Amino acid sequence: MHDIRAIRDNPAAFDAALSRRGDAPMSSALLEVDAERRAKITASETAQSDQKKASKLVGAAKAKGDDAEFERLRALVGQKKEEVAAMQNEAKDLDAKLTDMLARIPNLPAQDVPQGADETENVEISKWGKPATLDFTAKEHFEIASVAASMNFDVAAKISGARFVMLKGAVARIHRALSQFMLDKHVDENGLTEVNTPVLVRDQAMYGTDKLPKFAEDSYQTTNGWWLISTSEIPLTYSVAEEVVDEDALPMRMTAHSLCFRSEAGSAGRDTSGMLRQHQFEKVEMVSITHPDKSDEEQKRMLGCAEGILEALGIPYRTVILCTGDMGFGARRTFDIEAWLPGQNAYREISSVSTTGDFQARRMNARFRPAEGGKPEFVHTLNGSGLAVGRCLIAVLENGQQADGSVQLPEVLAPYLGGKTTLHTDGTLG
Repeated sequence: MHDIRAIRDNPAAFDAALSRRGDAPMSSALLEVDAERRAKITASETAQSDQKKASKLVGAAKAKGDDAEFERLRALVGQKKEEVAAMQNEAKDLDAKLTDMLARIPNLPAQDVPQGADETENVEISKWGKPATLDFTAKEHFEIASVAASMNFDVAAKISGARFVMLKGAVARIHRALSQFMLDKHVDENGLTEVNTPVLVRDQAMYGTDKLPKFAEDSYQTTNGWWLISTSEIPLTYSVAEEVVDEDALPMRMTAHSLCFRSEAGSAGRDTSGMLRQHQFEKVEMVSITHPDKSDEEQKRMLGCAEGILEALGIPYRTVILCTGDMGFGARRTFDIEAWLPGQNAYREISSVSTTGDFQARRMNARFRPAEGGKPEFVHTLNGSGLAVGRCLIAVLENGQQADGSVQLPEVLAPYLGGKTTLHTDGTLG
């Protein structure tokens, strides 16, 4: 959510920042509604003052026995009362209109975000690891002999439709091991607090984390009004809504492993094979609530936490900063981590680490109390995948595949797999 006062102070800067995202100028339309709203408020306050003055004179006229003046003043009081109510309702409607307009405008990009129209103009900032040179043709995850029998899309389609998968046996265990490994690393080494969150949330939580009203079609809603979360960023971030925390409580660093649900409304025809893009998936999420002066530093820290997971697993990756045309609605700056997938001969996104500045905090009224005193200020919120579990499974299977169809698994997963490090061609661990 944007601060209308900042737009009033510098409408040209606001429009210029929006134009970097490819959006049309909005300040004139916003300020027109804002001016009308403020005029109604001022008029209602004037009418209310007149009403109070007339009310005081009514008693005096009655005491003097001036019936004509008494009736005139009483009628005036009634008239002013109606005027006040009407103008307050109009101001309320205009305030709701302005709020709705502001809620549909994306966050403004940070100055260091590269200008660009789409993902082809994202900028690579680092690369880690070297993709292995294979003496055989790499297969995609669902084609690998040791995996195929334990990754069933047909049964899932019979139960739920397209873009679902049934994992079983060793592959299901590896998937579970990955989520446990990520959580342990984030808690034990990265200093995050583990949280087990609801996967059903109310409208307010979706709105506060900028998923509503713009992205309703990308989410699933139950018949009684709850929303299934697309990421545990939603409950983790919204946990500080309407709160004023002490400055010394910042930063608040949280992590959660949860089921996630997305309708993938805008992805028809994309990644239809395998489990790269599913309606239901699991993710280990990171969320930080920080002091505004520390949010850029915190974003780099979170990026390192996510990259560290891939490095521990031995998965080659590259990190890019998203251009203005590819950033998400609520993001001020986003770094994407893309894991190397030999089966696709390409790097594919496995984590996004974003700072929203005070964009979400304004929507959900999340503030901190400065240590030196003064009025509460809005916190900054950040979120990042640490990592998407299904996509990490894909990366582990494809990068570990052998010529005979078996898969060599990362050593760091051995404690979670009973000491076993190989997925044999018959689908068993050894």
